[in-house]
Amino acid sequence: MIGWLDLAAGASGDMLLGALVDAGVPLEVPAAAVAALPVEAVTLTVEPVTRHGLGAARVHVHAPPSDVHRTWADVRGILAAAALPDAVRAGALAVFERLAVAEGRVHRVPADEVHFHEVGALDALADVVGVVAGFEHLRLDRLTASPVALGSGSARGAHGVVPVPGPAVLELLAGVPVLAGPVPAETCTPTGAALLAARVQQWTTLPPLRVRRVGSGAGGRDPVELPNVVRLVLGDPVETDPVSPEPAAGLLLETNVDDLDPRLWPGVLTALLAAGASDAWLTPILMKKGRPAHTLSVLCPPAVRAAVESVVLTTTSTIGLRVQPVHKVALDRRQDEVAVLGGRVGVKVASSGGRVLNVSVEFDDVAALAGALQLPVKEVLRAATAAAHRAHPGASATLAPVEGE
Repeated sequence: MIGWLDLAAGASGDMLLGALVDAGVPLEVPAAAVAALPVEAVTLTVEPVTRHGLGAARVHVHAPPSDVHRTWADVRGILAAAALPDAVRAGALAVFERLAVAEGRVHRVPADEVHFHEVGALDALADVVGVVAGFEHLRLDRLTASPVALGSGSARGAHGVVPVPGPAVLELLAGVPVLAGPVPAETCTPTGAALLAARVQQWTTLPPLRVRRVGSGAGGRDPVELPNVVRLVLGDPVETDPVSPEPAAGLLLETNVDDLDPRLWPGVLTALLAAGASDAWLTPILMKKGRPAHTLSVLCPPAVRAAVESVVLTTTSTIGLRVQPVHKVALDRRQDEVAVLGGRVGVKVASSGGRVLNVSVEFDDVAALAGALQLPVKEVLRAATAAAHRAHPGASATLAPVEGE
């Protein structure tokens, strides 16, 4: 199942919560996640409302008044102590990390020195954790969204009067298609922007899908220009061309690391593959002040993004990730075996339209057979590759060069 967010009226945490609940996520799901936070009692209720005649759900976050200004370290501590599922905790950390980095850039301070004001309040914590829990409950294969309406004019915040779109919102949505929209006020909050930046994999008009459910989440205002709602459309993807279907969408996650003991990298790569990553690799780079470093690159399907992000954030020293949607064109693949020198060796067979294009032998099988037969690995590799080529004529079987040839 995939989802599409209609953001013509912007986005906020409570609007996204309302859209999720109206689309069928039980209120108990975000409420349980919010209740797991080790903070003063915060509860959620849902109210049916209309905006320009359109029925919608408005989720209210009931939190005791507080003037506490939390830092990024404070929020990390709260989420670490919360009895949350790992995917929800990792997803919420990713949202607040984006907020900290964006606020730090705006105020020209390190992310760890940022003092959250509105976005560190209990209602913002509840919005983030509740929305992440709601999307994890849906287990979407892909979340897409329209361009985001940000509003225009000015607004008053903790630091005084600021222009709209807010500086932090623009930082959070760098690279995302945005527009002012018809409402001369703030229509996208920093919390809403951070949630979108962390969860949406593709920005597009409504993709081809068979609609299952539609949810509308209302904001508190009711402007005259348009219905103040976020719509969440859920459905099954439709292949527009059955002969040449669209390549499957995936994600590329990257981060630069210059302060990790290099002996830890093999374990990091192994953990990423175990978490569901399609591939993971390191590229040596040179960073500022001449520091040698590595770029960690991870390919993964959207469904395992939270698990992969959690591995990167917990096993390396990075404080942020770059996430890009990518498309993959892949041959059809299947496993086979060939008889070699009295043993069996696995073979990967790649084809297109029923025509075999490539075969490659499993090197671990080759090495194991060579050890059992007490033969040089290169001889077993050559024999296995030749056998694979004979079993699949016409394929391009790659044979490693053999010394002396």
